[in-house]
Amino acid sequence: MFFRRKKSGSRVYLQVVENRWEGGRSKQRVIATLGRLDQLQQSGQLEGLLRSGAKFCESVVLLAAHRRGETTAMHTRPIGPTMVFERLWRETGCQKVICRLLEDRKFEFPVERAVFLTVLHRLFISGSDRAAEKWKETVDIDGVDELQLHHLYRAMAWLGEALGEEQQFAATPFAPRCTKDLIEEGLFAFRRDLFTNLDLVFFDTTSIYFEGEGGQTLGEYGHSKDHRPDLKQMVIAAVLDGEGRPVCCELWPGNTTDVTTLVPIVDRLRNRFSIGQICIVADRGMISAKTIDELESPQRHWQYILGARMRKQKEVSDEVLSRGGRYRVVHPSRTKRKEPSPLKVKEVVVEERRYVVCLNEEEARKDAHDREAIVAALREQLKQGDKSLVGNRGYRKYLKRGRAKFEIDAAKIKQESRYDGKWVLRTNSDLPAVDVALKYKQLWMVEHVFRSTKSILETRPIWHKCDEAIRGHVFCSFLALVLRKELEDRLQAAGQKFEWSDITRDLMNLQYAHVKQDGKSFLLRSESQGTCGSVFAAAGVALPPTVQQIEPP
Repeated sequence: MFFRRKKSGSRVYLQVVENRWEGGRSKQRVIATLGRLDQLQQSGQLEGLLRSGAKFCESVVLLAAHRRGETTAMHTRPIGPTMVFERLWRETGCQKVICRLLEDRKFEFPVERAVFLTVLHRLFISGSDRAAEKWKETVDIDGVDELQLHHLYRAMAWLGEALGEEQQFAATPFAPRCTKDLIEEGLFAFRRDLFTNLDLVFFDTTSIYFEGEGGQTLGEYGHSKDHRPDLKQMVIAAVLDGEGRPVCCELWPGNTTDVTTLVPIVDRLRNRFSIGQICIVADRGMISAKTIDELESPQRHWQYILGARMRKQKEVSDEVLSRGGRYRVVHPSRTKRKEPSPLKVKEVVVEERRYVVCLNEEEARKDAHDREAIVAALREQLKQGDKSLVGNRGYRKYLKRGRAKFEIDAAKIKQESRYDGKWVLRTNSDLPAVDVALKYKQLWMVEHVFRSTKSILETRPIWHKCDEAIRGHVFCSFLALVLRKELEDRLQAAGQKFEWSDITRDLMNLQYAHVKQDGKSFLLRSESQGTCGSVFAAAGVALPPTVQQIEPP
């Protein structure tokens, strides 16, 4: 039923009307004509009627009183983060797998709740476990009220706890098998009905430095991708499946080099997940002659797609890039920004070694333009003297020593132009060259994971001193990535794509205010804003009622 204005001549009447279904169509029926609208408003009768009816709708009265400041507010807490990610925590199997591993342990606090709190904190605020313990006081999360900081530390240590010797069958030379490995294997088995075969995996590494002393063995000096060689660090490796889902992560001492990790990881994947033949996709930092020999050995014979170092590998620079041949167009030059980047490929075989040369003409033009700008600036600088130029790496590679001073090296400029817009892949797979290039381009998913790990899922500062707690602390970032990927996949299936910062902001803005009115307690939900409604729908969670009365204990 609803109110309707009915105009008759110069006068307007107020009616109460209802819709009803008759003969297969909707019809309206006037229940009552209340009188002339102007007279009802002037006499106050309409306002009195509405006030009288509002007595039978407590939520309307409460909301109106709350807007007028006539209610007593107790506290306000965000409810969006927990409602969405508690559902995903269950449906991805995280809760079930963790609880199953805890069945035989006699902890006096809810370890699963401590892990969930830490994972949720990674997704929205991130930081240390100390910060997570304080953050729980501001967010509505079931079962975490009694948790204290030492509980979070113990939960982290449990996640990174080394397993017994009888369970070290699939350990790498760099780190023991831990509780976290059992969780990864349990999650893989839980969702295995979604994909029958792990036939394509993406692998990459990054490093995270310690602001303190680091762990007992994890904190070591090594090649720092953060450009902080003065600090101890640890190496983190991530393995994603062909759909971009996180499969597992590896945590190693900071002096572990990339080229030594690929073969142990490949062997470990087979042992841990009972998989057959797969194709490894990894960046050029993983490639070495020894690595390829081991991958192609009779006992392994694993397929791979590896990025090649164009400038440092003589066979690539002298043979592969010098070969002629026609490129095949994969994606043409784009006319719209959202279209795929242009891509051409050609196949080159050198003594049965298969290479795929990829060319992006947009990048080629950009590389040429940038080099021309550098050379033009270099010519101007040379007129003023050459001493200041030698220490500049961008300039130095285009210089050569002349009779009396440095001068521009035309041969180096020509040599560098051979690499414009190109990258070279080496593979032993039987995939067409086009598919090889496209699969390698998917490696950006792993890079995206690491960008997330270093920003949204930032783990510093790490306050733990023992390896077990550090492994658990970082592993919570992996679990956060599992939940994030699940939500992003569901949004994509619904035709939605949002910035992660918008999602977290809108979920945090969905709040419950605990208020009191006339001796009763209520929860008032704030309005759903921005991405919130779509995120709730994608997660399969219904928005709670606007007003909810709290029963007295």
